[in-house]
Amino acid sequence: MEPKVMKKDTFHVIGYQFDANLREIEEGDLGKKTLARLQENAEGILNKCGNHIYLIQLYPMKEDFNALEDSFTQIIGYEVFNAGHVPRGAILHTIPENFYVTYTHQGPEAELYKTYDYLYGKWLGENGYAPIRYDMERWDERYKPNDSDNEIDVFIAVQKK
Repeated sequence: MEPKVMKKDTFHVIGYQFDANLREIEEGDLGKKTLARLQENAEGILNKCGNHIYLIQLYPMKEDFNALEDSFTQIIGYEVFNAGHVPRGAILHTIPENFYVTYTHQGPEAELYKTYDYLYGKWLGENGYAPIRYDMERWDERYKPNDSDNEIDVFIAVQKK
């Protein structure tokens, strides 16, 4: 499957966020702990658009940004129909309408960096797109992070160069 460009309408996510770099995220299991917290409190999140979960990564506007060393924001949450009740400790985040390069990663989550390296390091430049400050992953029933048949939909917000 080849990456493709698509337009995605504005949508809302209710979940939990933290700021860290990739090293801190991995060493502290921050993503796994945040996902577990979200799943434990899922009943309190009303108006969910299904059971899929978004991981949203917001990057600082920094020219020499390095995810291994520089902190960025991660939000892990459920897509919701409307922004009604937000449980204590959770946040509401609105994703604006935008164009995205989308691609489905296949394989263990530990190899997801290869998909990001390909998309950011090769595909975007070769196809005349520039990333804009954030990307997302959509985890649904295909999300089995340690399995070879794992699938994660990746969305990188882009603009034409």
